[in-house]
Amino acid sequence: MNEKIGLVVLDMAGTTVADDGLVEQAFAAAAAELGVQPGSARHAEQLAYVRATMGESKISVFRHLFGDEQRAQRANAAFEEAYGRLVDAGHCAPVPGARAAIERLRAEGRTVVLTTGFARVTQDAILTALGWSDLADLTLCPADAGRGRPYPDMVLAALLRTGAVDAVQRIAVAGDTSYDMLSGRRAGASVVAGVLTGAHDAQALRAAGATAVLPSVAELPALIAEYES
Repeated sequence: MNEKIGLVVLDMAGTTVADDGLVEQAFAAAAAELGVQPGSARHAEQLAYVRATMGESKISVFRHLFGDEQRAQRANAAFEEAYGRLVDAGHCAPVPGARAAIERLRAEGRTVVLTTGFARVTQDAILTALGWSDLADLTLCPADAGRGRPYPDMVLAALLRTGAVDAVQRIAVAGDTSYDMLSGRRAGASVVAGVLTGAHDAQALRAAGATAVLPSVAELPALIAEYES
């Protein structure tokens, strides 16, 4: 019998929160702020990079795309502002079954932490819009942990902040991107579940180290129960 999973670290956009193209819409605003117009070859190239690095800290993405820190910060501010407007306008919804899954995991005595590659202001806007401010035990963004995905920092920060378990082997991680999978594996989590409600397909998730691929986070409680049996 495997050890009981006591800490579950869940990604937000694409995993527990339906993305619905909001990241790409907000990126278009950020690119325009830096003079990159939709329809241009440069915009297409940058958008392809954004898609490939879904799950990574957004400021890290903009540092790669725009080079110097000042331009990256301008792009990131424009991105966060645009995403916030979309959330405020009602373009934000939970993945079906996500809330029930989180509530079930906590009812089973597990600690649940929600993580994101967004800045804290955007994360809080999403949580408020969904009425999720008290749904999880803790929420983390890259600035809270040191580095965002694909580094293991947010998963390990979840362990250190909550003290929920005594070993990394008792952690489960779920996300919709290859970076979520890399982060979970690098942190030593025993269950690293990819979900198919977001950015990357099953092949990409498995190539990045997923121990299981699920249609949705709604199936995660059953997967954890099976792992423990």
